[in-house]
Amino acid sequence: MKRVTITFDNGPTAGVTDDVLEVLAAHGVVATFFVIGQKAATYEGRVRARRAAELGHRVGNHTWTHSVPFGELDDRAVKYEIDDTVRLVNALGGEGLLFRPYGVGGVMDHRLMSPFGAAHLTSIGATVVSWTCVPGDWYDQAGWVERALADIDASDWSVVVLHDVADACSARLSEFLTAAAARG
Repeated sequence: MKRVTITFDNGPTAGVTDDVLEVLAAHGVVATFFVIGQKAATYEGRVRARRAAELGHRVGNHTWTHSVPFGELDDRAVKYEIDDTVRLVNALGGEGLLFRPYGVGGVMDHRLMSPFGAAHLTSIGATVVSWTCVPGDWYDQAGWVERALADIDASDWSVVVLHDVADACSARLSEFLTAAAARG
């Protein structure tokens, strides 16, 4: 039996998050939303992040600005990116210590994490969530579903990264969830 964990990065986003939540509800799917702190700090962002948590989805930390990978930041900036988002996500009913680093298009290389970032996340008891499938929904709305399904077919457990932003996964999300469920 296949196991698929669906995650959404880079939200919350007006006009997108609500649609994603509706599609997930229609399919009976619970997902994890990794929110960007500065987006979740706005009124609209707070409303959407709280709604996701209230509907039973996990809401985690995807850095404050999502602008520079930790491997390229100084220690003070890394601490700010983590800690300010921890506090905000916790206040919104989420899990601030559930953390996903900024992955620069899903690439896992030296830029992903700094030694200080890893030590700091460990010291505060964070759980770092990686990925196995980044189908590129933000740059290829037409082709991402097929890439995601191919990755799911090739693995017993897939952690799929989709994006809670305009012009990404939302138009084909229902189709993807139906096809993924059919794989068991």
